[in-house]
Amino acid sequence: MTTTLSTPTKLQPSSESDTTSRDEQSGSRQPIRICHLCMTLKTGGLERLLVDFARYHDQEKYELSFVALDELGAPAEDLGALGHQVWSIDFRKLGKVGGLRRLRSLFRKEKFDILHTHNTYPHFYGTAAARLTGIQAIFNTQHGRGCGPGWKDLWQFRIANRQTKAIVGVSDDAMSLCQKQDPRQAKKMLRIWNGIDLDRFQFTGPSDRPTAISVARLSPEKDFGTLLRAVKLLIRDVSDFRLMMVGDGSERKHLQQLVQELKLQHYVEFLGERGDVPDLLPKAGFFVSSSKSEGVSLTLLEAMAVGLPIVTTSVGGNPEVVVDDVTGKLVPPMNPDALASAMREMIEERALWPEMAQSARERVDTYFNVKTMVRNYETLYARYVKTPRK
Repeated sequence: MTTTLSTPTKLQPSSESDTTSRDEQSGSRQPIRICHLCMTLKTGGLERLLVDFARYHDQEKYELSFVALDELGAPAEDLGALGHQVWSIDFRKLGKVGGLRRLRSLFRKEKFDILHTHNTYPHFYGTAAARLTGIQAIFNTQHGRGCGPGWKDLWQFRIANRQTKAIVGVSDDAMSLCQKQDPRQAKKMLRIWNGIDLDRFQFTGPSDRPTAISVARLSPEKDFGTLLRAVKLLIRDVSDFRLMMVGDGSERKHLQQLVQELKLQHYVEFLGERGDVPDLLPKAGFFVSSSKSEGVSLTLLEAMAVGLPIVTTSVGGNPEVVVDDVTGKLVPPMNPDALASAMREMIEERALWPEMAQSARERVDTYFNVKTMVRNYETLYARYVKTPRK
């Protein structure tokens, strides 16, 4: 849902027991209250990660609430259904000054112990609003590659980091870039890999057809133009190849036009935004991504969990996820020839797909389980906050 109110809009939890005030809970051990602050709670990888936070956190030790600076959507409804409080501040309508005041008022009223911000814009405004509100510790996660490309992102990142106990990169690559962007605070930075809910993804292994699937927002950084040009090259040798593209976004119209220009209508299918990705993945022989920039891609992990071999670009955290020639193939970004060649090799090595599939699932099980990710964050919280505020 999209809110247009000028006051913090709360999405009520579905369980009344979860709305009990701290005063009413006196007599039982108080949980530490954590506020997760992000830009939106609409569909996306970050938003899905927050829903998993809510599902798998230690409920005896921590009580989670979620605040979006902008719009709410299906993830907000999922969080409410799990019994968590969710608010939208609506910065666009209030403006930055008005939004900051509303955010500070919310922090004072709710008496959070920990503020966990996600990415740079919420990090900057969250730390500004948190001053003199009694919040004991602030943590930040950068979900992409560093704090952002612009001088303003860098300036906001560095200012906010001064009040922050720890800054987390979701990959070694992201952590290293953050350290270069703010070397004075480098000692505060660490890596916690993203994880996925493995219970949602049954291991099936790949289909035996020369079919690839790609799941991502149709946005410029995903560089689907390179993928479509690679498909044009590939079908010269593999005429029965098919590509399923799952997702929506600003680039969809442009990409559909490119499919027509390249005469790929018979080979490429746009499936749009889907809620049945776990069921779609096993219909493909392998997963492909042409992204120019990644933190740790959740869709990549999901494909590996199902047991798909991977063809992807060697950007960001991808080389930390995919082991070249073991769980898939890594190629340079923005290179249609290299991507087409890797997909051709993958199809030629179809006999190795079951072995790659098993290795892919084992790697996700070992390193990228969301339950492990949540426990790692909770260990980090416990270093700095032992008890809730009085």
